[in-house]
Amino acid sequence: MRKSSTSSYHSVRSPSVNANLVFQTSPLPVPSTSRYGCFSASAKRYKFLRRLLKFHQMDFEFAFWQTINLFISPQKVYRNFQYRKQSKSQFARDDPAFLVLLGVWICITSIAFKFVLDLHFVGFVKFLLYTLFVDCIAVSVVVASVSWFVLNRYFRKPQCLNEDVEWGYTFDVHLNAYFPSLILLHLVQLFFYHIFISQDWFLSRVFGNLLWVISIGYYVYITFLGYSSVPILQNVKVILYFLPVLILLYLLSLAIGFNVTVALMNFYVNRVI
Repeated sequence: MRKSSTSSYHSVRSPSVNANLVFQTSPLPVPSTSRYGCFSASAKRYKFLRRLLKFHQMDFEFAFWQTINLFISPQKVYRNFQYRKQSKSQFARDDPAFLVLLGVWICITSIAFKFVLDLHFVGFVKFLLYTLFVDCIAVSVVVASVSWFVLNRYFRKPQCLNEDVEWGYTFDVHLNAYFPSLILLHLVQLFFYHIFISQDWFLSRVFGNLLWVISIGYYVYITFLGYSSVPILQNVKVILYFLPVLILLYLLSLAIGFNVTVALMNFYVNRVI
């Protein structure tokens, strides 16, 4: 009788013991068992948005570290997302500091556009509002929503159908990929626009369009890294199939004499006049 009781005790305890053994062999921290990990998606979203006005609670130093590493080592950024999943039971950011810092960079690059495009004050304000609320936030929401639907519908592993990719994480992945593109196309490119890229030369199109290829290609690569870090997803390598298509479009633009940068600059001017 005593033996049976001992056996029953071990059978109840064994799952917990096994779980602890698993996490002892993992370099990641043990998942949090706090109530925070049990919040619903809407509760987490409300908590995130509420912190947007509490600047003293934001970790801007860490957010700046992320912006640097998105250029030099994006794998490190997504490794941190994996740590957050283990410690806080969510991949998505719980600190809006990166979003605020992105907004600051949008303001800086918009000021640069004001001088390059010679915008008047009202035109500058329109350009800033369009870039911030349409090009960044609205497009990010649309891209995140489409990505969330497609990933959960077609890319989940069969054994993980009871789990899903967080919408907040798809939003973060897009912002991560968007940031390097913003710096390359809305800041670095501007230094070469008037003196070289805007000229009607073949080499101008080669250089200007190449910046777009690098920017979009890096966007695709960072997006791939983001979703390949999620263990419940499979076949995410199909994202990289956009890269050969991008190269073909680049060659086509050179063949037909289409300057992508000049076309976008004209679009920006017409949008704010």
